[in-house]
Amino acid sequence: MLTDKPNILFIMTDQQRADAMGCSGGWVKTPNLDRIAAEGVRFTNAVTTSPVCVPARISQVTGLYPHNTHVWNNFRHDLPAETPTWWQAIRDAGYHTSLFGKSHLHRHTGDLRDREHLIHAYGIDDVDEIGGPRASTRCLSYMTEEWQQKELWDIYKEDYAERFRNGNPARSSPLPLEEYADVYVGRLAKKYLAGYDRDQPWFCHVSFGGPHEPWDAPEPYAGMYSPEDMPLPIDSSKTLRKEDMPGVIGKKLAKSQLPFDNQQMQLMAARRANYAGNVTLIDDQIGEILEVVENRGELDNTVIVFSSDHGEMNGDHGLVHKGHFLNGALRVPLLVRTPATVSDTHRGTSVCDAPVEWFDIGPTLVEMAGGELAHQQFARSLSPVINEPNRVHRQFAVSEISREIMIMDKRWKLIFNRHGNPYLLFDQFNDPDETVNRLHDPENKELVKKMQVDLFRYLVQTQVDLSEK
Repeated sequence: MLTDKPNILFIMTDQQRADAMGCSGGWVKTPNLDRIAAEGVRFTNAVTTSPVCVPARISQVTGLYPHNTHVWNNFRHDLPAETPTWWQAIRDAGYHTSLFGKSHLHRHTGDLRDREHLIHAYGIDDVDEIGGPRASTRCLSYMTEEWQQKELWDIYKEDYAERFRNGNPARSSPLPLEEYADVYVGRLAKKYLAGYDRDQPWFCHVSFGGPHEPWDAPEPYAGMYSPEDMPLPIDSSKTLRKEDMPGVIGKKLAKSQLPFDNQQMQLMAARRANYAGNVTLIDDQIGEILEVVENRGELDNTVIVFSSDHGEMNGDHGLVHKGHFLNGALRVPLLVRTPATVSDTHRGTSVCDAPVEWFDIGPTLVEMAGGELAHQQFARSLSPVINEPNRVHRQFAVSEISREIMIMDKRWKLIFNRHGNPYLLFDQFNDPDETVNRLHDPENKELVKKMQVDLFRYLVQTQVDLSEK
């Protein structure tokens, strides 16, 4: 392929915590992600624009916030075909675009293949889409049709239902390893890239459905980690007063099971061990994809970005899943590797601790593709901070869910409920586990006022009425 433009590999997972990498947390083995980090930039303060799947993914592809799209939570929603996206800008820049795995930009019902026209309209030329673990019990796709032909789909459905009848324990999938969803996605990407023979540079979006629950990594990954070696969950039961939190987090913590008894501790440790196994499985698939690109002689001319749509609590604060602004759900991994970062042999591994938002990936890749974003959007290219990791990218990052909103700078995180009232303030320097609410400390009164003004000013600056578009 004769082109001066880099290829672009955008790898995404679903529900991966920021600390679930060897290079960030140390409790899970991810040698291939660690390699990407070592050859690029790792962002330690990356947050999702919404800590739940549908609004996060719609924000990611559009560069708009939930307060623009009015998609505040998970529900059956089809992103309109006419919606401007950065995928389109990549394609318009001369790239042949592809997507393998989960998009969740349209409703997960019926046959996903009936809505491939939407994925094409969003800017993707070649697509093989899957649903997430839950949606794969009810949605047809090329993958579930393959399961059906091999008499595996009913087995998967029954196993999924039985797990939730019995408290959703961690145990290996009934699917053989080669049929597991994350292996299926990796197989598609490897085959596609190995056979790519167009004159255009390629953009390939590989979107894994794991390590999203139900904690069903297949063997040998299910038994790869010992529950006893997993980090203990954060215990805030003696310090966070649920009655002081009139918002989503307070409601979640009101249902928390902390402090855990021995049986609950064992369940959470087993879940986290299985989760770690799923992350390593995905990392192995990423390694094989990189090997295909390297065998094509294109690795040094390929931009690689890795991230996740949101995190997973895995027992921290007595919670599982996501849907709020505590770090386990809010913070996401973000790695960017470019031909320039690889060739900069004197710099070594670079770390950026400035606040960034995960939808900043879009304009970053468009800029690297030589394209332009014509529509109004609020994500910002990371290119300047990739070149100079010590630069400030954003003074603060913002995230939204259920009409609640969070503002976070390098030290402080302030959370507002849907009525615009602040109810949580965390000092992330001195309390990284978020166990003490500092909102009512007298010395923080002016800080809260300033962050509130900064946030409301930013909300005004980022208003757009999509009904007029």
